[in-house]
Amino acid sequence: MNEAPTQQPPIVEASGIGKRFGDHWAVRHLGLQIRQGEIYGLLGPNGAGKTTTLRMIAGLIEPDQGDVRVAGADPRNNPMEVKKKIGFLTGNTGLYARLTPIELLTFFGKLQEIPKKTLKDRIDQLIEDLGLGEFCKQLCGTLSTGQTQRVSIARTLLHNPQLLILDEPTSGLDIISAEFILNAIRTAKSEGRTVLFSTHILVETELLSDRIGILHKGTLAKEGTLDVLLEETGQTRLADAFLKVIEESQQHERQGA
Repeated sequence: MNEAPTQQPPIVEASGIGKRFGDHWAVRHLGLQIRQGEIYGLLGPNGAGKTTTLRMIAGLIEPDQGDVRVAGADPRNNPMEVKKKIGFLTGNTGLYARLTPIELLTFFGKLQEIPKKTLKDRIDQLIEDLGLGEFCKQLCGTLSTGQTQRVSIARTLLHNPQLLILDEPTSGLDIISAEFILNAIRTAKSEGRTVLFSTHILVETELLSDRIGILHKGTLAKEGTLDVLLEETGQTRLADAFLKVIEESQQHERQGA
């Protein structure tokens, strides 16, 4: 577990945000502050609103209530400014099947107007950091799930974003690919970047997160450091603390019905 950078200002400020799909509120009145340089792990059962929350913060969908600020900028009013600050990875990110990883990274680097020498150095570093060397000249359409995800992470990191938003970055991956991605997250923190990620893998959350937020039915049921969550729930394991928070939220929901 890490020590949260408590003296740093927030890079993400979400104030009472919510998103509705038809008659269903996927996220309701959610408030969230994430500090510069911290790793924030977002937990919750399936359907809790994790992906919707990440997409609102990234500016990919607009909230139906509340406001989001990323490094002081509103994604609705300054989408390009916010886009430059964020690297977003979603679970269904696709790659161009007929490009190699090197060609793909070069293509996106040019789109982002990264200078040629800087881009080459950056790609070389990402190939080393993420272990892409063995398959960097294969077509992306021939890569395994783990290899594809490593290339997707490289693409996310390419423009040196201040904020990484990763939606279940290691879901379904082999151990080797997962470890490369976890190391990339650790490196991002060591470089002063902020990481917001969702996951169902509690061990990763324990190892990486400065703070942890637990979502239940679109609301933030509890958040804090691992020590705080364990103390407030009277548990000794994050899994047990998570289950207790969800159980208490369900009890409150039944009492309020």
